[in-house]
Amino acid sequence: MQTSYTLTAKILHWLMAAIFIFVWCVGFYTDHFIASDTDPSIPTLIGLHKNIATTIIFLFCIRLFWRYTRPAPELPDTMSKSMKRIAHIAHILLYVVLIAMPITGCLFSWSANHHVPVLYLFNLPDLIQANPKLEDIVAPIHIYLSWIVAIMIVGHIAAALKHRFIDKDNVLKSMMFK
Repeated sequence: MQTSYTLTAKILHWLMAAIFIFVWCVGFYTDHFIASDTDPSIPTLIGLHKNIATTIIFLFCIRLFWRYTRPAPELPDTMSKSMKRIAHIAHILLYVVLIAMPITGCLFSWSANHHVPVLYLFNLPDLIQANPKLEDIVAPIHIYLSWIVAIMIVGHIAAALKHRFIDKDNVLKSMMFK
């Protein structure tokens, strides 16, 4: 029985976690701590946010392929069937929101007539034209999703710590580097 995730799965997990937390903080800072819409740092911060966040799309595709070609370790027998089901559903929902965030971010940018850059190397093709009505819909969805995924990540971390310190099983250890 497999007791640990593969090295590739661990790298993808922690890299995506670091990227998401970083771009979330940049987005939060830009939205809540910049004094005005004319602040000269806004384009730099938004550019940084988009250049880094778009990598999640590519990493997500790799991670999804990896996850379904290499199964995750089984959850401990000490977990009830319902808890295992909840954990499985929570992971699926995390995947959904983690891909929905960059997709809504791209739609937000394109609908506002802005390009979507990737690591300062190239722009994703503009898949839609400027559309202020769509921007009015997508912008709040992107912001609400950011709060939902932030709450889900805090819950994910809390569950991992519960496994480590209360349940004393190997769930957290299975995603850690040795």
